[in-house]
Amino acid sequence: MEKQSPFLRLWELGESEHSGLIRAMVSAAAGVLSGMLPYYAAAQIIIALLGGNREWPFYLSWCAVGLLGYALRACLYALALSMSHKATFTILKNIRGRIIDKLPKLPLGTIVDTSSGKLKQIIVDQVESMETPLAHLLPEMTGNLFGPLCILIYLFVLDWRMALLSLVSIPVGMLFMMLVMIGYGEKYAGSVRTSQEMNAAIVEYTGGIEVIKAFNQGKNSYAKYADKVIANAAYYYNWMKSCQFPTSLAKAIMPTTLITVLPVGWLLYSGGSLRMETFITTLILSLGIAGPLLAAMNFMDSLAKIGTIVGTADEILNGEEQHHSEQPVKLAGMDIALVDVSFGYHEGQEILHNVSLDIPAATMTAFVGPSGSGKSTIAKLIAGFWDVSSGHITLGGHDLRDIPLTQLYDQTAFVTQDSYLFDESIRENIRMGRPGAADAQVEAVAKAAGCDAFIRKLEHGYDTVVGGGGTHLSGGERQRLAIARAMLKDAPIVILDEATAYIDPENEAIVQKAVAKLVQGKTVLVIAHRLSTITDADQIVVVNDGQIQAVGKHDKLLSSCPLYQTMWRAHIGAKDGEMVC
Repeated sequence: MEKQSPFLRLWELGESEHSGLIRAMVSAAAGVLSGMLPYYAAAQIIIALLGGNREWPFYLSWCAVGLLGYALRACLYALALSMSHKATFTILKNIRGRIIDKLPKLPLGTIVDTSSGKLKQIIVDQVESMETPLAHLLPEMTGNLFGPLCILIYLFVLDWRMALLSLVSIPVGMLFMMLVMIGYGEKYAGSVRTSQEMNAAIVEYTGGIEVIKAFNQGKNSYAKYADKVIANAAYYYNWMKSCQFPTSLAKAIMPTTLITVLPVGWLLYSGGSLRMETFITTLILSLGIAGPLLAAMNFMDSLAKIGTIVGTADEILNGEEQHHSEQPVKLAGMDIALVDVSFGYHEGQEILHNVSLDIPAATMTAFVGPSGSGKSTIAKLIAGFWDVSSGHITLGGHDLRDIPLTQLYDQTAFVTQDSYLFDESIRENIRMGRPGAADAQVEAVAKAAGCDAFIRKLEHGYDTVVGGGGTHLSGGERQRLAIARAMLKDAPIVILDEATAYIDPENEAIVQKAVAKLVQGKTVLVIAHRLSTITDADQIVVVNDGQIQAVGKHDKLLSSCPLYQTMWRAHIGAKDGEMVC
């Protein structure tokens, strides 16, 4: 398939505001033409002076024409920019809206693999950088190219020789500018990469400042952050330094049209083959060619950037979505089945290999195994965070891909060991489990989850803002709020990824009771690290290297599964304070 032009793609992204952008381009072109009137008026005045004209009204009328042209240029230019900016900011809003709408439709792996610094770079910086091509390049560059073109056509009508002479310095100057543009797209793409690396380093440094200080790693971490900032600055410095000399030459040479027009034109006039009026008009109008062209050339870097700008936005906009049916289905219970499921986050890197498993409704299934064996991946596939690479997963007799994602997400409550809290009040963080819940319902589940006591001790109670990620609360408090949020959602499937990992022994009994209330009558999936918490599970699934090694109850696995035996001995030894090798 032929690759679409980046400029056409940018124009496509702005489809809703095409009429506004076209009006802006027409206004800008008319403004540039109006700006040529003072040059023409000056030529007529000089011709009249040389011809001995002493009529003041004649000169005043041409001065008025020049002044009118200048005023029209200013007004039309302002009008063009006003229309283009209004259209552009609407387009940028729409693009950001499309990106934000697209993110939830992408597989979670795509988002996880994309650093927050890069996402910020795309959504904020790269989309913002579309403002120059849309609001300035389209109206101004087109207008500045249209004006000199009209002058050249007029000069060719007057005398083709003088028209050609007025062009001599322009291609020479543009030749130096072309030297600057060689490899410009690749260099700009490199600048985007260094900026993304710097943004990622900044986010990592500021986000991990607590850990950095706690482990006295300030010097090393700051050095990494500083290196990325310095590398970003050095990249731009070296790039701009390499462009400075040829750019200066281009801007110095292009306006020197008189170097050829004046001496050769005088020779032609002296030889009788050129009229004085044509000579003077060409002299004056040739001075108006280079200015708009130089203004247009200022946008050459924007043209070179468009490919990278549009490409980074399209990384998200054209990202492969999860393909699920849009029509809700009637689920025949909450039985879950995995049939020959294989999956990998990246092409060619398979994590799960032909996994088959039945999970009856209203039972508790625990997944155990070494770190990285695929336990959490299985649970997240069931929750619909990704689609399987091959095989299929069914819920209530329906393939997950036949269930709309919104309906699928409604069936699942996911509580992980690092559940995220938003920078909102405690009340609103819990209410996210069911947005329409009343305050009384929020407080009721908080009591059931063992949160009410510590919440009421806070200065603003349920209206206390928890900070980004819940940083104003302890790990245990954050986890208890996450359990309360899941209880409020009241989904028929509950997935617990070591939900009590951060709970201190004093409060663990409270949270275990809360979890017991949360999972009552539900289909429960537990990703377990502490095996003593899942000995009563209806079935324990031992996962190793992306495959199911054994399935059964605790006692059966202790007698038949060597890996489970090893894990159990290690767990009991760790509980008893023994050294586990």
